[in-house]
Amino acid sequence: MTTKNSSKATFTKPTFTFLTELVDNNHREWFHANRSRYDAAKAELCGVVERVLTGMSAFEPLANTAVRDCIFRINRDIRFSKDKAPYKSNLAFAIGPGGRHSGRIDYYVQIQPGNKSFLGAGMWQPTPANLAKFRQEVDYNVQELKDIIEADQFRAYFPEVSGESMKTTPKGYSADHPEIDLLRRKELFFIHRYTDKEVIKVNFADEVIRGCQLIKPYCDLLNYLFFDEKEEPVTL
Repeated sequence: MTTKNSSKATFTKPTFTFLTELVDNNHREWFHANRSRYDAAKAELCGVVERVLTGMSAFEPLANTAVRDCIFRINRDIRFSKDKAPYKSNLAFAIGPGGRHSGRIDYYVQIQPGNKSFLGAGMWQPTPANLAKFRQEVDYNVQELKDIIEADQFRAYFPEVSGESMKTTPKGYSADHPEIDLLRRKELFFIHRYTDKEVIKVNFADEVIRGCQLIKPYCDLLNYLFFDEKEEPVTL
């Protein structure tokens, strides 16, 4: 899991300057002319991801998860997009078993100038089957979920809730259900935002690790519901 960037587990102002200028110069000619600046920014990203992987390995099963598996490409997929800008204006990575394509609920970090950097995790664009499992859990055993997401420390670190909710009532549930707000959720994704000054601090990777550890019980609950829970056999 170690890389040559292990001693540089931090972001610096030049990385933010590069990303800021990329917004106004989002074309291949400028990017290739500034390739060395991007390479330096990516090296910093690799160093931070390695430090996060190392720290999270103490509480998250991340064996055989490499830095390169966690990092998202800066190139945008423009095949079906009206916006033909070829590059993203951020650096991003996701931590999960095997990296960003774990297929499970993982931890997503985005680095973007203008105080737009954040750590986020939770239920995002679930399959209909997984959404049904979430609603069933809310209906039958909501207290475990509420004990996690309503805890003072959790709410203080993750004050922002993102994702869509239904305006109507989900089929099979009453409009006067005591947990109707949770049942209407189509997504339940929690976010902690970082200022630019926080991101360039030497302990930023450790702060990300702390945030991931705080939201881990919520991720664990979703992973259990969606992927690990064994269905009870039907008895006739």
